Amino acid sequence: MRLVVDLNKCQGYAQCAFLAPDVFAMHGEESLLYDPRPEEEQRERVARAVAACPVQAITADGLDRAGASREAPDVR
Repeated sequence: MRLVVDLNKCQGYAQCAFLAPDVFAMHGEESLLYDPRPEEEQRERVARAVAACPVQAITADGLDRAGASREAPDVR
């Protein structure tokens, strides 16, 4: 999984830092720090953080891969 935050879009609402504090952190009132390659154990928290961003500034590549592998195989 790889995270990218558009820091031009980010308004510092800090919803991501609240939901995934091991991945996102506010530095001061407006500057966001984040781990671009979070551990797999953080997948659910990162997904919630991405969904909660009010300005949709966070992109997560590979976030849905684990969810796809949990689905039942298509057996006919």
